[in-house]
Amino acid sequence: MGWSVDDRSWERLRNAAVRVAQSAYAPYSGLRVGAAALVVDRPDAEGRTTGDEPWMVVGCNVENASYGLALCAECGLVSSLHAQGGGRLLAFACVDADGRPLAPCGRCRQLLYEHGGPDLLVATADGVRRLAELLPGAFGPLDLPDPPRPPEPAAAAGTDPSPVAATPSPGAGAT
Repeated sequence: MGWSVDDRSWERLRNAAVRVAQSAYAPYSGLRVGAAALVVDRPDAEGRTTGDEPWMVVGCNVENASYGLALCAECGLVSSLHAQGGGRLLAFACVDADGRPLAPCGRCRQLLYEHGGPDLLVATADGVRRLAELLPGAFGPLDLPDPPRPPEPAAAAGTDPSPVAATPSPGAGAT
């Protein structure tokens, strides 16, 4: 289904992102970041997509004293996406606590690509753009080779399937 994102939807996303930014853990930088996205194609119990109306998922940044272990708001958003059953990101907004748009960092653009693809709509300070414009030539799941198949169980022709008796360790059984 082709969903369109109207001005009211973008306003809802920005408002949700501002609200969740208030929950951010940012004692080191003081930059509270919130992210919100519309999601489509939530799979049902059998893995089929439901075709339900788009729904919203949010995330906020969580800093860490070691700085490098900080989690961007986008990380929280994608984690929440999967905690709620998964789906495909359709439209995304990221803001500071005052509602100013923030651009996703490179790592997060890659993360968003994995869960929204090149057509994910991203609200930026310059207007709405497709993720493909923000991450040209992206590397994604389709660029990976098929995973190796597990080896076939060895044919047991002529082998004794009974377990080998364990050899007691020195001193075992001595009392």
